[in-house]
Amino acid sequence: MHATRLCFVGHMDAIKPGLTVADNLGLARKRTRGDILAALATVDLDRFADLPARLLSSGQRRRLALSRLALSDAPLWLLDEPTTGLDAASVRRLERNFAGHRARGGMVIAATHLPLDLPGAVPFDLSRMAA
Repeated sequence: MHATRLCFVGHMDAIKPGLTVADNLGLARKRTRGDILAALATVDLDRFADLPARLLSSGQRRRLALSRLALSDAPLWLLDEPTTGLDAASVRRLERNFAGHRARGGMVIAATHLPLDLPGAVPFDLSRMAA
């Protein structure tokens, strides 16, 4: 039951290198090609849809993992180091995706070392906690 309320993207990308970029997104549930391309567009990978995932750079692999968020109906996105391996443009795109999800009533919990521009977000600094 709780699995439908949560979309988790961990520090490992969980990508099958032998499959195409698009096929990696169609594994969990049957998705239309249009839905997959739209999800890939949110991370600027739609032009690589038919490319084997093994040919992606580490940043592109990370973006592919993050594109799963766009396919999720879950209200809570839980992410571990989502910015690892991303360039500045990809981080800005991720911030826009977070903002869109939040504007639709969703929540984002992200553990990251990189400060994110998320207006209205409540940061939590673990280093301030007493041991």
